[in-house]
Amino acid sequence: MNKTGLIAAALLVLTLTGCQDKIEPGTAAVVRPVFSGAGTMVVGLDKTPLFHETMATVAPEVESTISSRIMGLVATIAVREGDRVKTGQLLIVIDSADINNKVAAAEAAYREALQALDAAEQNKILAETTYSRFKNLYDEKALSLQEFDKIETQKKVASIEYGRLQEMVKRTEAGLAEARVYLGFTKIVSPVDGVVTAKFIDPGTMAMPGIRLLTIEDTSGYRLEAEIDESLAGQITPGLNVEVEINALKMKLQGKISEAVPAVDPRSRSFTVFIDLPAEKKLRSGLFARIRIPVGQQELILLPVETLVSKGQLTGVYTVDSKKIITYRLVRTGRQFDGKVEILSGLKPGDTIISDNVSEIVDGSILQTEN
Repeated sequence: MNKTGLIAAALLVLTLTGCQDKIEPGTAAVVRPVFSGAGTMVVGLDKTPLFHETMATVAPEVESTISSRIMGLVATIAVREGDRVKTGQLLIVIDSADINNKVAAAEAAYREALQALDAAEQNKILAETTYSRFKNLYDEKALSLQEFDKIETQKKVASIEYGRLQEMVKRTEAGLAEARVYLGFTKIVSPVDGVVTAKFIDPGTMAMPGIRLLTIEDTSGYRLEAEIDESLAGQITPGLNVEVEINALKMKLQGKISEAVPAVDPRSRSFTVFIDLPAEKKLRSGLFARIRIPVGQQELILLPVETLVSKGQLTGVYTVDSKKIITYRLVRTGRQFDGKVEILSGLKPGDTIISDNVSEIVDGSILQTEN
């Protein structure tokens, strides 16, 4: 037989083989291999948590904005961006020449008031002694009433003057304390342990009350800030556990919602939630995170991973019909849940599939089950 004849014979055999399953019932029987030793399962719907997935940003729980309480030229900046600082550490020095003069003036006024009070006290003691002597003379009728009234008036005036100077001492003392407090404002110290993340002023520039000079990030604790669509308002409440994934650190964490701001931003149509994170040294502000927040329940078709069969780039399962015929059926998979895979299409509840020994099955075989 020549080469052309061999090719024609081979095509004829392939055609007859491919048509075996298409033979009309009653004309010929299809011969199928029999497979035994495999279990089956009926596809059903599993209830699983429904998650809202979105993005979030790592932020410090405490971020301190450092500003001056007085107006003055910046004399010294003792830190740079990126420096770690301790509570009470000196950060900035404001020029204190004017305040030093005010402190000196307040000290002088206080000393003067003390001296005046001392003189008034001596005068009061003298007036009281004189009054006692003249009172005896008046009682013995050796002094006229007019003379006695004069001495008594002097005693009252001395007492009033002493009281007035006591108040003056209190005022000057308070003025001195205030001046010293303002002198303390010339040295700005860190309120927390942390890292200097931003600097907004340089030596020689004017510091104004309320204008930020530095930003210090407290590194002892971090949280996430996320914007959530307004449609979920009321469903996301404090206390919910959140799955967190930070790709930059290759880290997965469990967070908890600590606060959900009730107000909705009219521009973005979203509201803000804050998510507490466990203490983790690698965390840094500004890192990108993905979060999954449980918002209810959903019904999905979930199959054990071992029931899936991959053929090249295709994924499928072996189904069993009412005649026990095993067929390879393509499916589209989704997310994984603790050893199970979500089936998006290709199966419906009530379908029967092979649950084990799938690597040994031949497509189109008949499943033999125990009677």
